[in-house]
Amino acid sequence: MRIAVHGAAGRMGRLVIKNAVEEGLEVVQAFDVSRVGEDAGEVAGVGRLGVPISSNVEELSCDVVVDFSVPSATMKLLKVCSEKGIKAVVGTTGFSDEQRERIGELASSTPVVLSPNFSVGVNIFWKALEMLAEKLSDYDMEIVEIHHRFKRDAPSGTALKAGEVLKDAAGKDRRFVFGREGESLRSDEEIGIFAVRGGDVVGEHTVFFIGFGERIELTHRAWNREAFSRGAIRAAKWIAKVDKPGLYSMNDVLGI
Repeated sequence: MRIAVHGAAGRMGRLVIKNAVEEGLEVVQAFDVSRVGEDAGEVAGVGRLGVPISSNVEELSCDVVVDFSVPSATMKLLKVCSEKGIKAVVGTTGFSDEQRERIGELASSTPVVLSPNFSVGVNIFWKALEMLAEKLSDYDMEIVEIHHRFKRDAPSGTALKAGEVLKDAAGKDRRFVFGREGESLRSDEEIGIFAVRGGDVVGEHTVFFIGFGERIELTHRAWNREAFSRGAIRAAKWIAKVDKPGLYSMNDVLGI
């Protein structure tokens, strides 16, 4: 499988290149707006690959491209993927509703795996939340997420996905509340979502199910980015065998 990495000079992009090489995949292209012209392998710390970083995604030519960049760049990439029939694995977060709708349209021409979190553990975490929300639909539900101080979007895509899982599984009308201050009496339909930023925290998500006299806390912690990178590569291997265009998730990759 010939893969390209979009966002190759970023933290996740460098790790995807490293893990891809370790798993014996052929990295044939790398794209970013920084460190253009440098060898992608040397940037990733795995030695020279003979693959210079390019800023021109129109040159895309591979079996699968793995994307960890920013929403505006991802949208340009997926347009190229759609035109050329190249499969994509997208780990970028922070898309607007309009961009998500457009991604769905572009995926009608080529297979795309889109996930706010490629960690296998997080995807099982979401499945566990579904079961808990079904059984504890009358409990108060709150979400707290913690990330490093350099994260661009808040709340995290993982926290928002957790909120959507709770809303769907609880079977009741719920609305998100992002932080509280002043006189703010909690209502039954609220799901509170709180974002904490600081230091070098890779990612931590806790969901609280709070009743009278008891509570359940379900937490997922990532202490390095290997979980995300390995999951993205797993998704790339999976989608390489998929012929039907469409928008897929890690549930499809994992068979959940």
